[in-house]
Amino acid sequence: MKGAKMIDVTLKPESYREATASGRILLKRSTIKAILEKRIEKGDVLQAASIAAIMAAKNTPQIVPLCHPLPLTSVETSFEVGENHIEAKVKVKTTAKTGVEMEALTAVTAALLTIWDMVKSYEKDSTGNYPTTRIQDIKVEEKVKKTP
Repeated sequence: MKGAKMIDVTLKPESYREATASGRILLKRSTIKAILEKRIEKGDVLQAASIAAIMAAKNTPQIVPLCHPLPLTSVETSFEVGENHIEAKVKVKTTAKTGVEMEALTAVTAALLTIWDMVKSYEKDSTGNYPTTRIQDIKVEEKVKKTP
């Protein structure tokens, strides 16, 4: 039986790479309103989600076992708030031997999980469940590679 291994990128040249990932969380309209009015007990939801995304991107190799540790040069977060959802978008950049798609996906996921954690008491029904709350559509929107 063969064990796992990281892909060998030793001989690959470094190049500019970026990846943009997005995803959304469905929330009650009343929760969205409370977020926008900064009435969430735990604090500023979008600010916390942004910091969580940056931390997750930087720590992806500790979360996803076979990812290479990369010198990230930029992590940018943005949020679009709709009537019943928040869309998170994260762009990650590096100059390295391998891409940053996993960092962008991990960052978006952490941002959405942070939002859920911060608003879960607003989303629960009378039985303590989350009948309308959903994280969905996490995907890589764009991947860029430019060789020198």
